[in-house]
Amino acid sequence: MSVQEETFHGFANPVDPSPAELRSWAYQPDSVPLTSMPPDWDLLVAGDHLVQTLFDLAMDPACPARRFALHCLYIYAADGIRTNFRAHPKRRFRKLVEQAERAGDELMRNWAHNSRVLLARPDLFVYRDWCEGGLVRENRRL
Repeated sequence: MSVQEETFHGFANPVDPSPAELRSWAYQPDSVPLTSMPPDWDLLVAGDHLVQTLFDLAMDPACPARRFALHCLYIYAADGIRTNFRAHPKRRFRKLVEQAERAGDELMRNWAHNSRVLLARPDLFVYRDWCEGGLVRENRRL
């Protein structure tokens, strides 16, 4: 992963950022504070269009917005699993989980583990953990 050198000047449309905009912001997150983003911005960006970018950012220990990206991956996983993969393709989700297991550090392996646990036991879903950042803050396994 590489550090972004370009200055980030904001999103053309913060409700629908491009992968390049999100990546640029993630390496300079103070340029546009999360508090200035639309309500539930994490829920808005945690979709298929940006999931690979979010995954790449979460895999980079040097990314200043890594924890935000990881938080979005938890939302993505929970959304897919809880909708029986009507919201997101199961194949894409499985590939991300496998990649995190193979090449990820502890944070990413915990995400992969927790995602597999939720896949096997959807009844373990707790909104606070998966959608409000609880599992990211606590860095714990289910």
